[in-house]
Amino acid sequence: MFWWSAMTAQKWAIAVIAAAGLALPGQAARAAPPPAAPPAAQDALARFAPRPDGRDLRLDYSVWTEALAAFVVSMGPPLRKVPLGVAAPPGTRLKLGPNSFYRLDGSMIGFTLIDREVLANIARYRGELQAVADTIDIQALPRNEQLAYWLNLHNVAMVEKIGENWPIRQPRDIVVDGVPLEEARFVTVQGIALSPRDIRERIVYAHWRSPEVIYGFWRGEIGGPAIQRAAFDGRDVASQLDMAAREFVNSRRGTEKRGNTMHVSRLYTEAAPFYFPDFERGLRAHLARHVEGKMAASLGQTSMIEATIYEHDIADLSGGARSNPFFASGRLDAGVARILAERARKFDYMRRERIPTYTVTFSNITLPGDPPTKGEVE
Repeated sequence: MFWWSAMTAQKWAIAVIAAAGLALPGQAARAAPPPAAPPAAQDALARFAPRPDGRDLRLDYSVWTEALAAFVVSMGPPLRKVPLGVAAPPGTRLKLGPNSFYRLDGSMIGFTLIDREVLANIARYRGELQAVADTIDIQALPRNEQLAYWLNLHNVAMVEKIGENWPIRQPRDIVVDGVPLEEARFVTVQGIALSPRDIRERIVYAHWRSPEVIYGFWRGEIGGPAIQRAAFDGRDVASQLDMAAREFVNSRRGTEKRGNTMHVSRLYTEAAPFYFPDFERGLRAHLARHVEGKMAASLGQTSMIEATIYEHDIADLSGGARSNPFFASGRLDAGVARILAERARKFDYMRRERIPTYTVTFSNITLPGDPPTKGEVE
């Protein structure tokens, strides 16, 4: 493994964040089944079916955790309120940075801080993750270890490709060798070329029964699950996914009650063939496990579910665009400064209203009567 370059700039960014007072941490349309891969590709992907051999082999992702801690900013717990805006820079009415209604949900990456040297290191790290599968039998690892591997590999690859194409407003506009990013097979594991969608649907969704896995995959979009500030770890992946699910489901980009209808993210229609074949019944049961507070009551007060919510804008502190240098303040991009100021206002409001701004999670604790499979993602 290697040390991340340009760490001076990253420590500066973290100092700026700390100085700003930012805490760290009608009927729904049925989804069509994913397009079938060619028979040869399907046969090749069959090799990734989990077959644990009982050994307790663990993989270390501390290098990726270090990178995520440097570049990712958590926007804090979902507040379900209109974002608290700040004034534009003097002399302009431009709104720099993210403008999405959901911009204070989830988390953001500071792509303005990821220079070409760091991107090269991320690409090299992705290569190292791929090479791991040439030295050890990934399919024989404990299931949670396999899941953490696929989640981390997918997210590293997405950060790499979005970073290479930044500035860009929407990741869905990225093409790799003429193929849309989601479908581009630029990841190679055990000699098999894989796309981000292959990893999600034909490996993880195909072999894990828990719908919580959908919250582990970062799409680069504000409307999708948030990228975490730590790598997925086989020992804690169940609790990590549970936290990601709770954040998403309880945010307005996940669920929104409007009259007698519960509007939900379109993300659920993509997952429906795998986890919600009876869409409304299955999704209601899933949401009920994660909704909290008023949203728990709202779920029981609706008679319909419609998958209508999604935001394709990039989950980037600068909104996927470089600010006009005229408005830049020192080394801090003006768009980044604006969203950090909005986030600080959100946290100030939460502290005044005594709304918790963080969560504490205990993991790896075994209680009397716990099953031996506790903490394993099915």
